[in-house]
Amino acid sequence: MEKNDALGFIETYSLVSVLEAADAMCKAADVELVGYENVASGLVSVVVRGDVDAVKTAVEAGIKEASKVGKVYCSNVIARPHPGVQKIIAKHVIDW
Repeated sequence: MEKNDALGFIETYSLVSVLEAADAMCKAADVELVGYENVASGLVSVVVRGDVDAVKTAVEAGIKEASKVGKVYCSNVIARPHPGVQKIIAKHVIDW
């Protein structure tokens, strides 16, 4: 259950910047890359999961690196998400 303590999201305006974010997130902390979603109008989101501190660290690193190559639209960390949130993730996030 430890790996599911938190979910972290970053949404950017391009695939290149979300790839930069995903790379930085995975290198910065012990998180699992859940997947990504091409939202609309060029917005792309990436999702990671792990313990709360690791996810916070990963999201901060992802924002920093993605901002170097593009624009970050938004980000979020959900600590201890309700189990029902997994249904949304499973439906909308594409596994890599």
